[in-house]
Amino acid sequence: MKILIVGSGGREHAIAASVAKSPKAEKIYCAPGNAGIAQLAECVPIGAMEFDRLTEFAKEKEIDLVIVGMDDPLVGGLVDQLEAAGIRAFGPRKNAAILEGSKAFSKELMKKYNIPTAAYEVFDKAEDALEYLHTKAKFPIVLKADGLALGKGVLICSTLEEAEDGVCTIMTDKKFGTAGNKMVIEEFMTGREVSVLSFTDGKTIQIMSSAQDHKRAKDGDQGLNTGGMGNFSPSPFYTKEVDAFCKKYIYQATVDAMAAEGRTFQGVIFFGLMLTPDGPRVLEYNVRFGDPEAQVVLPRMKNDILDVCEACIDGTLDQLKLEFEDNATVCVVLASDGYPLKYDKGLPISGLEAFDGKDDVFCFHAGTRFAEDGKTILTNGGRVLGITAKAPTLKEARAKAYAATEWVNFANKYMRHDIGKAIDEA
Repeated sequence: MKILIVGSGGREHAIAASVAKSPKAEKIYCAPGNAGIAQLAECVPIGAMEFDRLTEFAKEKEIDLVIVGMDDPLVGGLVDQLEAAGIRAFGPRKNAAILEGSKAFSKELMKKYNIPTAAYEVFDKAEDALEYLHTKAKFPIVLKADGLALGKGVLICSTLEEAEDGVCTIMTDKKFGTAGNKMVIEEFMTGREVSVLSFTDGKTIQIMSSAQDHKRAKDGDQGLNTGGMGNFSPSPFYTKEVDAFCKKYIYQATVDAMAAEGRTFQGVIFFGLMLTPDGPRVLEYNVRFGDPEAQVVLPRMKNDILDVCEACIDGTLDQLKLEFEDNATVCVVLASDGYPLKYDKGLPISGLEAFDGKDDVFCFHAGTRFAEDGKTILTNGGRVLGITAKAPTLKEARAKAYAATEWVNFANKYMRHDIGKAIDEA
């Protein structure tokens, strides 16, 4: 099979590494890819939102399967366009990708179908949101930009003053662009946050291993929200009881709700869960592999990823059994100092060859590119590399991952030193 992966981050590198293990994969392309992905696939300089060029390329190269890694092209309808051109694509169509594309939509869906989530209100005018905050809100409270904001459009506000500033940031100043045309105000929930990825063909849903993310930029969960500074899998807090509850009231219920709305969902649903004292609640949905969740979950998956993708497209997921290794993974993100605000790019990276040939430590490239010489690898983003280690236990995996972070260097290398701290509390 000829495969095209769409995207350029650590998630796409993890997908490419899984695809490369499949005996079915004879040729892998990635658009636009990065310097790490280039070791596994032929990278082509086409952006993830250049739908016409991606479609033409897929036709020209007779691509058998396109795997869309990123949220923007899914929400924008890339899968629909590929399918219309007769090209098989893995990922939800536009009418299903709205599950992530609009937080207002997903909240209203959960309300309608009694899927457990936080109480909320939706606003499309800043003045109405401010009035609500002054008259009805309990603090702390959560403000969410409705649309896609690279995982950063969520503000937790402890006081009325913070919340007023937040409304200004999202709706008036449009710090997250058009994502802030609408806003959801939600009750603040306490508990542990767990990520659960799943595959679905629109009828059957199969759960991948759980994971736990670290969103904040600095140690001790301080600093700004990021796309994710590291995570681990499985989560020790995702117990059999939690799993049973979620299977009954959340996972299948979501797939069935989407089908009932005429928005059959085929692809990956990422459930962001809060394990509250009153039971699990859905924080958010994503419609693709998480980043860096993919980097800890996919290395543990025993199945051929191409078999699973095809089963989701063909509606035969019930004939497959998802299997994961009985071990653990921890990923530590190496970022550019200053991320997520201001940081330098274009700095040479050394030591990458230390990962060659390893099957228990992986270096997934998130923001990298080649220098003019076509050999030197440079930093090209806020999140640069994801160092993932696999071991029998979470503690061993964590020690191994942190040891491996020392193998690579670049001038503004930055990481959190407490990824997986919760492991000690389990």
